[in-house]
Amino acid sequence: MAEDLRMDDIVTEDVQDEEEDYYHHNYSTEEAYVQPTDPLIQERLEWFRDQKLGFIMHWGPYSQIGIVESWGVCDEDWTLNANDWQQDRKQFKKEYFDLNKTFNPIRFNPDEWTALMADNGFKYMLFTTKHHDGFCMWDTQYTDYKITGKDCPFSTNPRADVCKHLFDSARKRGLAVGTYFSKADWSCPDYWEDRLADGFDHGRNPSYNVKENPEKWQKFCDFTRNQILELMSKYGRIDILWLDAGWVCKANKQDIDLGGIVEEVRAKYQPWLISADRTVGGPYENYVTPEQLIPAQPMSIPWESFITLGRSCSYTYNDEYKSARQVLSILVDVVVKGGNLALNVAPQPDGRMPKPAFEILGELGAWLKVNGEAIYGTRFVEPYRCGDFGFTQNKTHDTVYAIMLIESDDTKIAKQVLIPFTQKEVKSVSLLDGNKELAFEVKEDGLLVTMPDYDESEKAPLAIAFALK
Repeated sequence: MAEDLRMDDIVTEDVQDEEEDYYHHNYSTEEAYVQPTDPLIQERLEWFRDQKLGFIMHWGPYSQIGIVESWGVCDEDWTLNANDWQQDRKQFKKEYFDLNKTFNPIRFNPDEWTALMADNGFKYMLFTTKHHDGFCMWDTQYTDYKITGKDCPFSTNPRADVCKHLFDSARKRGLAVGTYFSKADWSCPDYWEDRLADGFDHGRNPSYNVKENPEKWQKFCDFTRNQILELMSKYGRIDILWLDAGWVCKANKQDIDLGGIVEEVRAKYQPWLISADRTVGGPYENYVTPEQLIPAQPMSIPWESFITLGRSCSYTYNDEYKSARQVLSILVDVVVKGGNLALNVAPQPDGRMPKPAFEILGELGAWLKVNGEAIYGTRFVEPYRCGDFGFTQNKTHDTVYAIMLIESDDTKIAKQVLIPFTQKEVKSVSLLDGNKELAFEVKEDGLLVTMPDYDESEKAPLAIAFALK
């Protein structure tokens, strides 16, 4: 087995049912997937499937106190149990919603963030423009609860419009831009009538009966449409609209006419826009998004596993981070099943990325610079996963890549390695690192490869990638 992936953080599909209460963010099935009919969107989804590695960030005022984003103010049982240290719910909610008054990330440097991504193999970026609490990280004209609002001390900073500066920096480095946007908004009085009032059910849903209050609900729909159009029309090219709060949907009697909004965006501003209406299904969930979970089997539809580098989506003090070896093992497990990995790295409240991220991602990026051919632009191929090996193929099907995961830093590389691949005739085996062709014998259970000498005094590589032709 490759190094333990800390399954208390990541579940696989076979254990998901046992943890359904926690992993309520499931993902739509392959069978229910609706293939887009627009040729441009089909083309962009093929582009998306080639990217393989995305960088996602949850960042906002909540980062200051190191707690889960938004959910602390929600009155559902699971959030109350998770936050039993709160003695006075109403007081806590007030303090939470007042965090904008102290949020001052003066060390925010978008170029440093995007360099971390682009230099280490990431191809696209997803950024939380607004989480469920409603705090906006751009200069929206539709609420004062925003990073550029007068109550926020960062509002006078030249980089106060975080989305603008971050998106511009990302595009300069060749990164595609995705906007995370929560369809729910717990600071909006047309969703939660009073976010602090006693007597309201402050669960994730509206605090009023939508059917009985159609005018109020329409005001919320207009507010949501206006904010999405604002992001899509004033912040340059956007490649992905990544929509959270899947309970806000027609099936749950919270119809915001999302299809109308997406089609308007495509018609007026971003014709190439990929829409990921998470967990909802239908024509506007163009790719599916397992959360902290890797499917057990390959999927032929576009998909992306959202997995955290630490234990939390947002910044947590004394967080525990996965090693580069663990991250690569996760990436390989996702890619060999046909998906992308969106790795969540939570920025600090002062605007810097956590120091461990530079070391971990630097090591991952160094491996990808040499072996990325086995990752980017590939598709799954049988047997896709076998023991410590993962298999991919290029889109012309003339090369299969075998990626051998290495257990630990002090693992000794054997003089001969059996690659368990018997699916088709192989005429040559070479290492991607150095493009060195290796001698091999065809055995009944695979290819017995003679390995080059490795310096046993040095740390073992994260993995070894072979090209089979």
